Amino acid sequence: MPKKSTKMSGLQCLATENVWFDKQRYDDAEKCFYEGANGTVTKAKTAVLQPKTAPQKRRHRNSSSHGGGDQELVSRMKGMELENQTLHKVVEEMRAALQKLELRVASLEKSPAAVTCTKAAPVKAAPVKVENGDDDDSDIDLFGSDDDEEAERIKQERLDAYAAKKSKKPALIAKSSILLDVKPWDDETDMGKLEECVRSVQMDGLLWGASKLVPVGYGIKKLQINCVVEDDKVGTDILEEELTKFEDYIQSIDVAAFNKI
Repeated sequence: MPKKSTKMSGLQCLATENVWFDKQRYDDAEKCFYEGANGTVTKAKTAVLQPKTAPQKRRHRNSSSHGGGDQELVSRMKGMELENQTLHKVVEEMRAALQKLELRVASLEKSPAAVTCTKAAPVKAAPVKVENGDDDDSDIDLFGSDDDEEAERIKQERLDAYAAKKSKKPALIAKSSILLDVKPWDDETDMGKLEECVRSVQMDGLLWGASKLVPVGYGIKKLQINCVVEDDKVGTDILEEELTKFEDYIQSIDVAAFNKI
């Protein structure tokens, strides 16, 4: 009977397919099986062949879950150790830098030559001239009059040079351009002789220019002539007075255009 129950429990264990999780248990069961075949089965060993109860399976699962949690905890602890080592290294570097800075500040405080103050150069006092109230000759300036005369002479020379330079500069002459319409008496008037009479008028500041004949109507033509005059020397009134003297050819004179140059 014990042998038959052992075989049944072995088949049940194979049916669960948890061989790799309960390998030690199945090894013990196999050992007990061979010992039972040889007639050396004991009650203590048959107890190993009994399947695990629900609490035992639960404990097994908890142990496996605890094993995974322990591995995660170990990895986190290793990471914290590495981080701790890095922090220790940074702290040591900061301590070394602070120590160097303290030494440098201490050396600067001990050496008075580090902070130099430039001393102001002593100002020499101007020699005070002691005036003697009794001596009237000390107030007389023996060279002041000569200096004033020299300065006045240089000033006058500069003024004369400027006036001479300004006089050499040509003055701006105001000029005007006048276009005259000279009308004859009728169509039988010799226009060539009329133009000759107009150009015969000569005076200082008058310059005759181009001319042309412009039809008026009924075969009559007028002479349109241009001239340039200096405003200070020749005026339109004088010019008209001189031209109207040729009354045999000229009936009237009109100013067609007047422009400043």
